[in-house]
Amino acid sequence: MREYGFELRLCARLEAGGIPGIGDAGVVSRQLGTSVHAAGGRIVDTVCVLPGPEFDARTELASDTIPPAVLDADVPVGEYERVTRVFDGPPERARSLAERGADTGFLDVTRRGGQQVVRQTTRYPDWVGGLVGVENKPDLGRPGDLAFQTRHDASLGVLDYAVVATESHVTRAHLNRLPDAVGVWRVDFERENPIEVVRAPEQLDSAGPGLEVLAEHTARTEVRPVTADAKARQRRRVAERAYGKGWRTFDFPACANASTGDGDATVPHCAHFERVVDPASECGPDCPGFEAADAPDADLDAERERRTPWRSDAGGRRRQSGLDQF
Repeated sequence: MREYGFELRLCARLEAGGIPGIGDAGVVSRQLGTSVHAAGGRIVDTVCVLPGPEFDARTELASDTIPPAVLDADVPVGEYERVTRVFDGPPERARSLAERGADTGFLDVTRRGGQQVVRQTTRYPDWVGGLVGVENKPDLGRPGDLAFQTRHDASLGVLDYAVVATESHVTRAHLNRLPDAVGVWRVDFERENPIEVVRAPEQLDSAGPGLEVLAEHTARTEVRPVTADAKARQRRRVAERAYGKGWRTFDFPACANASTGDGDATVPHCAHFERVVDPASECGPDCPGFEAADAPDADLDAERERRTPWRSDAGGRRRQSGLDQF
C-alpha cells in the first residue's frame, strides 16, 4: 500500500480503536513539525494527543488551533490589559495576534479609553496527557530517513512515545537499526485487529531537557541542546496544531472516479486506480483516469465531530480558514 493511503487508514483506526498498550487517542492529526531549533526539520507522519485531566475543557474552549504566540503571551484572565503591553513587537503585530486569538474564541478584545484591550475568556486548560508520534513506513525495504527520524525523536523527547508502523515483516535487523525506545507495529488492515505490537515503545523523557539532532555526517552528528521549558512550549504547540488540524486535511477532486471509500471513515478513494489517492498530488486533468464531475459530497467536520469529542462550534466562533494549518 502507498504511504498516503496507509497513513489515512491508520489515522482512522487509531481514532476509533485507540493506541495499543497506551490508551485512547483523544486527538489524531497528520504531518506536524516537532523540531524546536530547525523549523520544519522534523515532520512526524501521525501525532496522537492523549487526553489529559482537563481534556473536556479544551473541547469546549475553541474548535481551532489557538496561535502559539497568543498562548506564549501573558494575557490576563479576568482583567483587561492593553494589547500593546501584552504582545511583543510592533503595534500592528500585537493587534493582529489579539484578533486571531479572538477569532478562536479564546481572547476577548474590546476598546476602552481609546485603547484596544484584551483578556482571556477563560484559563487555558491542562488538557494534554501525552504525545504519541507514528512514522509510517509501509515498506521497510525503502526506509528513507527512518534511522535519522527515529534518532531525532528519541533524543529530543518532545514526544512521549515514538513508533514505526509498517506492513513489512519485521526482522531483528530492522529492530537493531532503531533506538531501543522506539516501538514497532506491524499493520494489516485485512485483520480484525490490524495492529500487531512487535515492540512496545518506551516512554521518553518529555519533561526534561533534550538534544535535537540537526544533521548526520559520516564522521560527526550535529546536535543542539533544548531546555525543558523550550520542549514544554513546543509540546503545547504540537498539541494545539493537532487539535485544530485533525487528520482529515484533504479535499475531494471533481472527478467521476472519486468516492468517499467503503470503510467506516471517509477517505479519498479512486475507482480508476482502486485505492486511496492523494488528491493534492495525484488528481486533476493530467491523470489518465480523470473524468470531470462534481466532487463527492462529504462533510469532514461533521464526521470528526461524530466520531470524536471535538466540536466544530466550540467557543461560539465561526471557524477561520488558516488558523489550523501548520
